[in-house]
Amino acid sequence: MSKVFFDTNLFIYMFEGVEPFRSRVLAIRKRMIDRGDQIVTSAMTLGEVLVKPTKLGQASLIEQYDRAIRTAARIVSFDASVAWRYASLRATHKLRNADAIQLACASHCGVDLFITNDTELHRLNVPGIGFIAPLEKVPL
Repeated sequence: MSKVFFDTNLFIYMFEGVEPFRSRVLAIRKRMIDRGDQIVTSAMTLGEVLVKPTKLGQASLIEQYDRAIRTAARIVSFDASVAWRYASLRATHKLRNADAIQLACASHCGVDLFITNDTELHRLNVPGIGFIAPLEKVPL
């Protein structure tokens, strides 16, 4: 079983139907289920995904997104142990706060793969993360 971190953008592609990314994420997810892999994401992802339906006052969509993420993924909280990793990442790389939080959460739980379409992250080598890959290069 592999642990695979889904960055926020992957959930947004699925929920908002952004093609061709949505189809790619769904194919990866199906393959993960077949292999018994686990999706990992952060509490920040949950918050970011809920911004748009909250802004639009769509309570049923908020509940749907919340339930879908909580059901599909292990959610890692940003706590004191993750904060140390965050500080190290921010001190050694030019990262936006949100990216450093995502990477720190992934690193903390030791993921095999971190999938994102954020091209700035693909070049990084982060302890606790096997590989950081763009969506289009994840093998099916």
